[in-house]
Amino acid sequence: MHIRKPLIAAAATAALAAGALAGFAGLGTAQAADSATTAGSGNVKIAYYDQWSVYGNAFYPKHLDTRGIAGKLDVINYSFGNIHPTNLTCFEANKAAGDDNNPNAGDGAGDSYADYQKSFGAADSVSGVADKWDQPIVGVFNQFKQLKAKYPNLKINISIGGWTYSKYFSDAAKTDASRKKLVSSCIDQYIKGNLPVDGGYGGPGTAAGIFDGIDIDWEYPGSSGGHLGNHYAPEDKQNFTLLLKEFREQLDAYGAANGGKKYLLTAALPAGQDKIKYIETDKIGSYLDYANIMTYDMHGAWDGDGPTYHQSPLYSPAGDPTDPIAPGTEKYSIDNAIDSWIDGKPAYGIAGGFPANKLTLGYEFYYRGWKGVPAGANNGLAQSATGASGARPTSQQAGIANYKELGGIVDNPATTFWDDQAKASYFYKDGEFFTGLNQKAIQARVDYGKQRGLAGAMMYSLLGLDDNTTLLNQISGALGGTTQPPTTPPTTPPTTPPTTPPTTPPTTGCGSTPAYVAGTVYTGGQEVSYNGRKYKAQWWTQNETPGTTGEWGVWKDLGAC
Repeated sequence: MHIRKPLIAAAATAALAAGALAGFAGLGTAQAADSATTAGSGNVKIAYYDQWSVYGNAFYPKHLDTRGIAGKLDVINYSFGNIHPTNLTCFEANKAAGDDNNPNAGDGAGDSYADYQKSFGAADSVSGVADKWDQPIVGVFNQFKQLKAKYPNLKINISIGGWTYSKYFSDAAKTDASRKKLVSSCIDQYIKGNLPVDGGYGGPGTAAGIFDGIDIDWEYPGSSGGHLGNHYAPEDKQNFTLLLKEFREQLDAYGAANGGKKYLLTAALPAGQDKIKYIETDKIGSYLDYANIMTYDMHGAWDGDGPTYHQSPLYSPAGDPTDPIAPGTEKYSIDNAIDSWIDGKPAYGIAGGFPANKLTLGYEFYYRGWKGVPAGANNGLAQSATGASGARPTSQQAGIANYKELGGIVDNPATTFWDDQAKASYFYKDGEFFTGLNQKAIQARVDYGKQRGLAGAMMYSLLGLDDNTTLLNQISGALGGTTQPPTTPPTTPPTTPPTTPPTTPPTTGCGSTPAYVAGTVYTGGQEVSYNGRKYKAQWWTQNETPGTTGEWGVWKDLGAC
């Protein structure tokens, strides 16, 4: 699941009590992580940047640049936008979400202050220039605008929903009229950039050009397994498909009317068969660019006194001590989830049929843990516990820890262990057991994704990274693909356009196909040559060099000259 503040258990409503603890032969050998970097296709990199990062953690958009994060990503999903409880539209508000145990926690909540009212000084700004009082917008939105100027190939989506803000999706998706109303309101606010005036900022068009698409994070259609108080109904299964269709059609229509720009549509989707069965897996792929499968939060301290187990096992071996997700389903594992999406599970009401090359695997940037865990035969794995691990300063919640908070436990050979049956790492020290990623587990997940022909990685969330961005670097290196160095945008526009053509015409590289010329505006269908290859523009573009935008980007590679 994708959580709003604070982190909470995604699987709390589905995970059941412990089963037998037998069957763990061969587990628990302490070792350092190792890796064999794999390059090739399927290396798209999508990551979430949380709205609340700018507060106590002081993790600003600037750090996406200075720590090298932006250059390693294709898409940033900004989380989260909300749906108005009565209007059933996208909206902005300056109201904090309530206690997560409250069924109305997200009603009317939002953070317009972080979005476009918080001023950044020069030291905290992407551009190094302080915000001014008379700017139309400030906040994260304006910082994203500066970030995109430095990384012109980076795409940024607005993510709508999440754990706390999914309550009214079912209502908004119920009829054709309500779907059209929601979609048009989201496009108006985030794509057209017509922000409501608040705190002296906003207004028509003030956020135009910041977002390149929309990410739908409905948790979960048709299921009672979402946040307390969420609305859901049997017709959600069909209505979710129709809602994605409406988003696709309206985004395409707006893009076609505005220079042929392609807008992304992605979705965060469940890994549990108890939730997948409420989704038309064979239909929604035609509307999405990427489906980001939340292959984490499968087990955690909500399992009570145990047994301890992996939050993201690649496989569920015969010795998996946990109960099935729900009666009549298989146990949690990444492999079971991907099988369900691609191949289907008819016995569980899952059709399958989703295109593999549009699926990304989820990679968690945090760890789930228990305390009071005896070492046992497997260094804390599949053992009883006395509760959630202690709260850490960054995560601020029991049972959750970020990489930098584990005090050398992760990747320390003395406290790092590998389960070769589940293909997952775990960590144990002084009665605390943690489950999550290290380089060995990352490599196993990347290798699995490439073997299945998947699109790449979705990472939740960037707030969990240490200052050296260790986990992101390991994922990026294992996936392969190019990184995008920052550019230095001009500080002022040219005062006058050139009045004469260049004295030396561009060379022709592929017969009659003209060479690519930086700065030229290209529209959909135009062909160019570059570095001995031919490319076709899929939509309007300028200063996006052929061969650098990835398989999902503007330039379609037509092959060598």
